[in-house]
Amino acid sequence: MPISPIYETPPEHASERAARCFALLDELGIPYRRVEHESADTMEACAAISDALGARICKNLFLCNRQQTVFYLLAMPEDKPFYTKDLSRQIGSSRLSFAPPEKMEELLGCSPGSASVLGLANDTERRVHLLFDRETAEAERFACHPCDNTGSLTVVTRDLLEKFLPHTGHGYDVVEL
Repeated sequence: MPISPIYETPPEHASERAARCFALLDELGIPYRRVEHESADTMEACAAISDALGARICKNLFLCNRQQTVFYLLAMPEDKPFYTKDLSRQIGSSRLSFAPPEKMEELLGCSPGSASVLGLANDTERRVHLLFDRETAEAERFACHPCDNTGSLTVVTRDLLEKFLPHTGHGYDVVEL
């Protein structure tokens, strides 16, 4: 997969979703490094992108309870296995499953394959609970898609936790996977 050089400015031609992400990062004074690439909707496709950025793109799983009344976005290392039972026990929610794509679109403004912590800016009612695997929360840099999987970016994790999340009004919980 061809990957662009690294840029530190917003793309000139970006989807509306990605443009909003970059505009918000700029507004909040959060520096980023970004690349453009073909659609990357699997972790396998993201491996080369991670190498180019110098930070591992995390796996973002959009989950919900059985009744689809409580929603979670889990950010975790791409190579770590995910066991619903382990997470359910830690957060006190049984019967977790993947949330329907239309809920991801409605709440995060992302389509499957492009789920991103940056999508929390679209969750103005704060219906999505953010969960970080400890390894991801403690990493120096955080890498993800800008709500569009034809680009990827990395920011300093502290900026994400201390500037971006307070702006959106979202807190987060750290889990051990």
